[in-house]
Amino acid sequence: MSANAVTGAALGLVAGAALLLVWTRVPLRRLPTLDARLAPYVGELSTETIRRRYLVDAHMITPLPTLERLVRPYLAEAADLLERVLGGGASVRRRLDQAGSSVSVHDFRVEQLIWATTGFAAATGLSVLLLAGGNGSPLLLLMFCIGCAVGGVVLRDQLLSKAVRDREQRMLAEFPTTADLLALTVAAGEGAAGALERVSRASSGELARELRRALSDARTGTGLIQALDRVAERTSLTPLARFVDGVAVAIERGTPLADVLRAQAADVREARKRNLLDVAGRKEIAMMIPVVFLVLPVTILFALYPGLIQISSVVP
Repeated sequence: MSANAVTGAALGLVAGAALLLVWTRVPLRRLPTLDARLAPYVGELSTETIRRRYLVDAHMITPLPTLERLVRPYLAEAADLLERVLGGGASVRRRLDQAGSSVSVHDFRVEQLIWATTGFAAATGLSVLLLAGGNGSPLLLLMFCIGCAVGGVVLRDQLLSKAVRDREQRMLAEFPTTADLLALTVAAGEGAAGALERVSRASSGELARELRRALSDARTGTGLIQALDRVAERTSLTPLARFVDGVAVAIERGTPLADVLRAQAADVREARKRNLLDVAGRKEIAMMIPVVFLVLPVTILFALYPGLIQISSVVP
């Protein structure tokens, strides 16, 4: 591609950006929204909108706070549009709770936009380099840029799902120890609420954090059983659901809670042991690959090489 073509493409991009900027500033498109018209009369009802759009009392998503404050209103509008296009806000909210994140659904959509913009910018830079070198089709490169933007949105969503799985695995690993501590505390004479309070204060980790959150909910008027039910709802762990059921039965019917907790801890340890055996069985074949294709050929080569040298020296 000639230099004139590259210059023309650059000028076209600049002209397109200028026209887009002019279009966004047309007075007819900048009419005040319903929130803006009602804000002087309803006051408190528009606090959430003001916080979201102007970054009042909100955490920073990028390491560039000044730039983020400038573009935050546009990101807010784009995030609302992305939410309407993708939907699934309830699923995102549930996964954010499962991941133990305090980020709102709106801020998560903003993060997805940032990931998409980063992917699109990187793909655009690579496409410009390819076009400058005379390689690639403009249409294919445009599709590549759009694909990178969509990939950024999907990748951020997949990372959230991975964070949920990793957190649940950590909670499952912490459960047997926490259950044993609760059993010891209950056997020492503490009640269910007192045992949960003592163990949650003495422990650290994701499960202890969830227990502290449940106790905080119980102090605000929610029953202890309902607070623990919320913990079970925020995760997809079957042992945790059985733990909540055991605590509920022990509180309501007076059954011995210590024996129930010890049995649940033993069940979780057995399940983890079976899981480790299953994983080891699946990895056994993968472990044979370097042995068969790397170690074994080298061993055969070392065994046969001296004989081959002797044979080559004897045979004229």
